[in-house]
Amino acid sequence: MSDAEALIDRIRRLEREARPLEPGAAERRAIRDVVVHHAEAFLERLPEAPAFEERADAARALARRVPSEGPAPLHELLELFRSAVEDTGLKPSSPGHLAYIPGGGLYASSLGDYLAAVTDEYAGIRFAGPGAVEMENVLLRWMAGLVGYPRDAAGNLTSGGSIANLVAVVAAREAHGLRAADVPGAVVYLTDQAHHSLEKALRIAGLGEAPRRRIATDARQRMDPDALQRSVDRDRAAGLRPWLVLASAGTTDVGAIDPLEAIGRVARSRGLWYHVDAAYGGFFALCPDVRERLRGIEASDSVVMDPHKGLFLPYGLGAVLVKDRAALHRAHRYSADYMQDAVDPGAQVPDSPAELSPELTKHFRGPRLWLPLLLYGVGPFRACLEEKLLLARYFHERVRELGFEVGPEPQLSVATFRWVPASGDPDAFNRSLVRAIHEDGRVFLSSTRVDGHFVLRVAALTFRTHLDTIDLALRILAEKVAELEAEGGA
Repeated sequence: MSDAEALIDRIRRLEREARPLEPGAAERRAIRDVVVHHAEAFLERLPEAPAFEERADAARALARRVPSEGPAPLHELLELFRSAVEDTGLKPSSPGHLAYIPGGGLYASSLGDYLAAVTDEYAGIRFAGPGAVEMENVLLRWMAGLVGYPRDAAGNLTSGGSIANLVAVVAAREAHGLRAADVPGAVVYLTDQAHHSLEKALRIAGLGEAPRRRIATDARQRMDPDALQRSVDRDRAAGLRPWLVLASAGTTDVGAIDPLEAIGRVARSRGLWYHVDAAYGGFFALCPDVRERLRGIEASDSVVMDPHKGLFLPYGLGAVLVKDRAALHRAHRYSADYMQDAVDPGAQVPDSPAELSPELTKHFRGPRLWLPLLLYGVGPFRACLEEKLLLARYFHERVRELGFEVGPEPQLSVATFRWVPASGDPDAFNRSLVRAIHEDGRVFLSSTRVDGHFVLRVAALTFRTHLDTIDLALRILAEKVAELEAEGGA
């Protein structure tokens, strides 16, 4: 056998060995049916399943099943997935997920992901995936319209709010022409309620040494615009360089919406880049009751919104919008000889995601939002958001009737509260209360600190959460308080 024949023979042999990676129609159907049956069983038991199961030992079983040279039976792998993943920890898809800022996992969104994965469309560059890029840009223009941004605003679909905030911070840095030597005097303004991802974004963007000014908040944890203006003016008089204000439209702790219009006036008059983190609250712009509270968001230079929060999608979809398309491009442009075919010499500012974000290799995230939005229409999303607003108000009223000390009336769908025992440390009692709820597992609540106090919080945002879930949470709270008090508190 000649060398050429031997080469061809080896290629053919390797092709046969690799063939399992390309199953035929019958095998695809068989695999798909088994996986879909498993997923349907998960969804069927979800309403009655615990929202939280503290079973870390079960998750460790994954470490004992590592990839090997040969295949494994599908039914064994799905059983491992069920016991080690589905039945451990917090179930984000559960109606009882009332902690953090939940989302939910729309079924139609999973089908969009399926299409994206099967077609393997590349959504990074318009030349390679014109339809994929256009779909994502259509969705971004729709979001821009929701917050009152111009049609030519630029943006990107990201993995979540953290990367979206990073994209915006880097665009702001480039728009203000900051260089390393400028950083120690370049002042950033935010409140204690600002999301920690903004601090992380500043650090990653090389702005870790930039001075921070923690602006005072009112009784509802909202930024004080007058305090902001005074702080900016003091810094400028001291020879510093004020340049960035970070406001919130729906804080994680309490759901506070900063006075966006008044902050915008300060930013505009003082020449600051104005960024609004609306990862949680942005899509409540669909609701007439909240739209007025979001007035002024259109004055911002950049905004972040998370469809995997306010539009109930599975984790993995955030969005950033920036008015100054050129600033976004300057921050994220690239150049590589091997990509020269993809360059459009006629484009003044490219609209490909690879030119407007940190990602070159980019997952096609559009279908997970595009399919459910067009399949169902916007109406059901608006109704679901309005329901969550009312559920939070309902909880706030009922938990106060149970004797809990409550925070301010919810601006969005988060309510804070705590039990103040007749004697003993309230913080210790409420720590015991949240532990008891986690051990019970029927619903999952979280805690935070507000004005120095340990408080509990309910966040109603999962699309499966309805009135019966809130009533269940109220019953569990009453039960656990009675049990703890009978036991002597903490």
